[in-house]
Amino acid sequence: MSELEKPLIIVSNRLPVVLSGDEQDNWRVEPATGGLVTVLAPLMRREHGLWIGWPGCRPDSLAAALLDEYRLEAGFDLRSVPLTDSEVEKYYHGFSNETIWPLFHDLLGHCRFKAANWGSYVEANRKFAEVVASSVQPDSLIWIHDYQLLLVGHFLRDLGLHHRLHFFLHIPFPSYDLFRRLPWKQDLLEAVLAYDHIGFQTALDRRNFVQCVRNLMPESSARIVSRQSGIEYDSRSIRLGQYPVSIDFDEFDTQARSPEVKEAAWFIHKNLPGRSLILGIDRLDYTKGIPERLLAFERTLEKYPDLRGHVSLVQIVIPSRVKVPDYQNLKQELDELVGRINARFSQHGWVPIHYMYRQLDRVQLLGHYRACEIALVTPLRDGMNLVAKEYCASSIDDNGILVLSEFAGAAVQLSKAAIMVNPYDLEGMADAIYAAFIMTPQERQRRMRLLRQEVKRNDVNKWVESFLSPDTEQPMLVAVLAETSKAT
Repeated sequence: MSELEKPLIIVSNRLPVVLSGDEQDNWRVEPATGGLVTVLAPLMRREHGLWIGWPGCRPDSLAAALLDEYRLEAGFDLRSVPLTDSEVEKYYHGFSNETIWPLFHDLLGHCRFKAANWGSYVEANRKFAEVVASSVQPDSLIWIHDYQLLLVGHFLRDLGLHHRLHFFLHIPFPSYDLFRRLPWKQDLLEAVLAYDHIGFQTALDRRNFVQCVRNLMPESSARIVSRQSGIEYDSRSIRLGQYPVSIDFDEFDTQARSPEVKEAAWFIHKNLPGRSLILGIDRLDYTKGIPERLLAFERTLEKYPDLRGHVSLVQIVIPSRVKVPDYQNLKQELDELVGRINARFSQHGWVPIHYMYRQLDRVQLLGHYRACEIALVTPLRDGMNLVAKEYCASSIDDNGILVLSEFAGAAVQLSKAAIMVNPYDLEGMADAIYAAFIMTPQERQRRMRLLRQEVKRNDVNKWVESFLSPDTEQPMLVAVLAETSKAT
């Protein structure tokens, strides 16, 4: 039986649903948003798999009943991992998002290294492993996702599980110089090597991981060849690869053509007539470069005054991790920046920045993608950034221009037709915005056609197949490991 034919178990920090309620126990369950759900939910429906994760609340009988009902609607099974309030605070808000997240995104100044949070991270990963171990079938394919669950494979081995374990890291992996700042670097890296197959977004992430292994695990041996790497450690062979995650191009393209989305796009332009629209849409996060983008737009209006009154930035910020102090501070900074820039440049009938802090439903999201002629996707560091690919897939008129950070994982695939920028370079960003504004329709169409072809060719189905079909790479990997053994 091939990997793609086995019963599929997906393990992630959160289930692909949101459970919410009030003091009167009026609970409801809704589909979750976010890149991981967007990518994997169609696959799970097709495979009728099992998704294991934290439900987002303390478990009780009512929440369990809602999840049971949702299984029928989702088309796949769900199983909860119970976490206490303390574990959520220390494992998730603490170690995952105040240590691993900033460290892996090259933002050391945001890191907090607390031993209590590390201990909670260890215990939470053990809980996830226990639920997985109690759910597997003899032929299950186990695919664990992202930085919150780096240790799960280690605990599955402790529990006696001999299945082949797959892991995919959706965020970047840092250089050795950054990674070695982590007090628990040795324990974490050794635990990650319990997986049989580890996937990264880019070749740089894969190389960084191998370099960390070489420096911290001198008893191991590793080689990089083309898209694949092999590591020999503790009498085991671990396969590494780069697999840039993607979206369901056909789904976005089809939905973007729907009457509902067309009407939503028309309504946006009706309310902002006579100007070009620039879109920024991001989860609230300091890695996304939102303050730098606002300052770059301000510099654009200073440097190119002929744009005033003819272009507006529509900046949508989706609430996220609102309990983390750094995110609260970021929200305040954005509020102040937008207020100051609008106060400085607004004219009668024209406001330079239209700022929204809220969620968008699918129709509104695609409506903004279609309505905005320019998209600014300018993170300081990002594993991939699916907004860039969603914007291209939704630009059915071939009229959009993608301005993309060179530090987004998507830059590897989209740099040939996007306008590439350094988000720290405000002058360069301003020039890029102006270049996008004055670009001819013919050049816009040429670039967007190339971008759409690239996203369609490397869609989510290709990502899944390339990750879960190792047989095509196996001869090369065997050769790599054999050569490594001779060298050592």
